[in-house]
Amino acid sequence: QVQLVESGGGSVQAGGSLRLSCTASGGSFDTDCMAWFRQAPGKERVGIARISPEGYTYVFESFLGRVTISRDNAKNVAYLQMDSVTPEDTAVYYCAANEYVGYCSALKERYPYWGQGTQVTVSS
Repeated sequence: QVQLVESGGGSVQAGGSLRLSCTASGGSFDTDCMAWFRQAPGKERVGIARISPEGYTYVFESFLGRVTISRDNAKNVAYLQMDSVTPEDTAVYYCAANEYVGYCSALKERYPYWGQGTQVTVSS
């Protein structure tokens, strides 16, 4: 059974950057799609970016230009870099995984494996 653990959350100043990590265990990381989502208070969980086992990346349109997703298959780790953060980026950030079948879904419903989430708080 795949297990995912996020790390790197905390407080960050507006205008700064955050870098989150997601460490996977219990599965075949190098054959899984990895994705990042977030959920702000009182709002639905939304997608940020996803990456295929071979490194193909897709960033949701609203995050283009300031988000980078990457992975290190040798270490079973996926990363999320977000620049120029604002208080609107305050949320719980989640990583998720599914088995790659030729593409990586944009829908959270297609991801059966989730981390516990890590809180990011952006202050002005």
